[in-house]
Amino acid sequence: ALDFAIEHNLRHGGWCPQGRRAEDGPLEEVYRLQETPSENYEERTEWNIRDSHGTVIFSIEEFVTGGTLHTLQMAKKIKKPTIHLFKTSQIDFASQLKKFIVDHGIIKLNVAGPRESKEPQIYSFVWSVLAQLFIDV
Repeated sequence: ALDFAIEHNLRHGGWCPQGRRAEDGPLEEVYRLQETPSENYEERTEWNIRDSHGTVIFSIEEFVTGGTLHTLQMAKKIKKPTIHLFKTSQIDFASQLKKFIVDHGIIKLNVAGPRESKEPQIYSFVWSVLAQLFIDV
């Protein structure tokens, strides 16, 4: 989602762990993210949920685990609107996401989901939904 936003000149932001920590090394400065005080991924997740108006969780499979499950649980705990779009459901993803954004008056959307290393094809799935939402309309 960050790469999509950058390529299409959409405002983006949010939080990343201290040291710009990511699975494949420090995040580049092109990603306009602020560092949390700790290297903890859960803190980053919670702050991104807290500071957004709602969260979309993308996944390939219906059932999520690890950090993605934590995101879903945390969003519910702090009562933030959440939608889970999973590729195996075969729905009109862009329409569902647009409806979610409009129905909840979302201005800042938190985009979450598993890493490409955990769910191959997630990057292209997210990109295609965002392209349908922002470009193909």
